[in-house]
Amino acid sequence: MLRKDLLRVSRAGGGYRPQFTTRDHRPLAATVLETVESHVGERRGDVDDALEALESDAAARNGDFKLVRGLAALVERECVFETRAPVPPRRVRRAVFEAAEAVGVATETEREMAIASAADGLGITPDAVERSLYADREQNEVLVDADVRWGPDALLEQYDLSLAQTALFDATEVRVRSNDPKRLVSAVKRLRLMYEVETTPEGRELVVTGPDALFSRTRRYGSAFARLLRTVAGSADWELTATIDDRGRERTMRLSDGDVTVPGVEPVVEPAFDSGVEADFAGRFRGLDLDWTLVREPEPLETGARVMIPDFAFDYDHADFRLFFEVMGFWTPEYVEKKLDQLADVEDVDLLVAVDESLGVGEEIVARDHRVVSYSGTVRVKDVVDVLREYEAEFVAEAAAALPDAFEPDDDVITVGELADRHGVSESAVEDGPFPDHERVGRTLVRPAVLDRIADEITDGVELSAVEAALESYDIDDTSALLSVLGYRVEWEGLGGGTVRRKE
Repeated sequence: MLRKDLLRVSRAGGGYRPQFTTRDHRPLAATVLETVESHVGERRGDVDDALEALESDAAARNGDFKLVRGLAALVERECVFETRAPVPPRRVRRAVFEAAEAVGVATETEREMAIASAADGLGITPDAVERSLYADREQNEVLVDADVRWGPDALLEQYDLSLAQTALFDATEVRVRSNDPKRLVSAVKRLRLMYEVETTPEGRELVVTGPDALFSRTRRYGSAFARLLRTVAGSADWELTATIDDRGRERTMRLSDGDVTVPGVEPVVEPAFDSGVEADFAGRFRGLDLDWTLVREPEPLETGARVMIPDFAFDYDHADFRLFFEVMGFWTPEYVEKKLDQLADVEDVDLLVAVDESLGVGEEIVARDHRVVSYSGTVRVKDVVDVLREYEAEFVAEAAAALPDAFEPDDDVITVGELADRHGVSESAVEDGPFPDHERVGRTLVRPAVLDRIADEITDGVELSAVEAALESYDIDDTSALLSVLGYRVEWEGLGGGTVRRKE
């Protein structure tokens, strides 16, 4: 996807048509790629200056600077930029500002005195101070890897896909016909979009409803529509019609398989694991249903003059919190000492370390104010989960303090998960209610009046498929739990279906 300010559309004839690329744009795509690749080892600011020169040239020729900027944005996302400095910039800035306060900087000479004083305190040269001072600013980051997945043709394909995705940000309804409807419906469900299937003279059409039906516009819907397009475009034969809210005016955008495709490149894969211990832990942890997301090799942590990239991080799904996780295996004494020195310099983050019992350094790590679990052979997932539960309990307690004494949603039917999302908490914080206006049916809350209406629609001996269809209109998918509440059971008939029978 592109930023909204890079959107290029035509509104000719009252329509809404993304301005896709053509073969004539291939030289421009190649030039953008070559420009970025030729600046490896240079500052991001230098890369941006070179790309701005391309923009100016494009503007002078045809006024299409947004195309250059969009192509460049896609390429830069594939690149790796790093902060390169003799000493961590934040440490240098702290030393320089303290020295400046003591000197009272008002002139260039006094500035040089402050730099020299900070250099003495840090044990480095004034030149190293200058090079480190603002090295972590975005414009000063260094391009270290420009191994972009796309060639010129694939870059244009990716641009067209991203352009169409951005155009869908303001969609209020999307209608799709595809030769792979099952895959499409799976994607819609995964994205938690509201949909229905309509029968038209041309065949079945999937209708996905957008935020206007909810009387509020949210970025989640725009992003979901954009992600849905990637699934649609992966089909061989498809057509999409979207209703676009174009700054208050309703417009129609039509796309087909002739407009957008998915670049034929392998997806970015997760970094290889450093050890079987890590791979084993990741596989077992990801099989759990927790409110934590496991992240492989998260952002680097400053450790003195170097950085440390933890093996993992755990992101809590219901709060802005990240717990870093490092696995210390059977290493040489020299490497263990180096790792202990790194851990001593990690500050202002929450860090959990799994330590091989044979190393015998658990107490030393605890002394460095980090959490520790020990292991032998494999990391016990339960030990890690127990630590996560301690953090989670704190977050749940904080969230519970702000929750109402009872939950009284206006909805006739709402799931516990939806109620939790509405309050921005985990399901465990709301699942015990109380729910004075609803009855809990499995993981769904249903008003008694709705249950009465459903009870009137169910008769002994009705086909299970008919009951499921009726419940779908009430947005209830836990058929088994609801039938049990109403006093029914399912008499199964092989694998093909069943009959609803009243319990005796």
